[in-house]
Amino acid sequence: MSAEHGQQQQSGGRRGRSSGDKKSRRRSRRKETYSMYIYKVLKQVHPDIGISSKAMSIMNSFVNDVFERLAGEAARLAQYSGRTTLTSREVQTAVRLLLPGELAKHAVSEGTKAVTKYTSSK
Repeated sequence: MSAEHGQQQQSGGRRGRSSGDKKSRRRSRRKETYSMYIYKVLKQVHPDIGISSKAMSIMNSFVNDVFERLAGEAARLAQYSGRTTLTSREVQTAVRLLLPGELAKHAVSEGTKAVTKYTSSK
């Protein structure tokens, strides 16, 4: 990094901080990722295996992509039937439409299990 990091150039060519710089310096916005959850699942499946940051980034992109596809398809299904609320039914149908064969069956059973567990805990 350069020596100028954290300093702003002022008019007239002088360098330094004006009195309000500390307050105006913005913290970078928190980035929400699935990394923690991906890591937890990895440890459940293969406790002795790690994951590089590049691989984690790829996995995070993959999860975001699948989420966007499923949410988009579920929203379309709700729109077709004139509803304004996404229910587990639309999500389940979206899963059946988007995921291939056996993967869809497993996803549906895991989703059903999750919904049942959630409703029984209320």
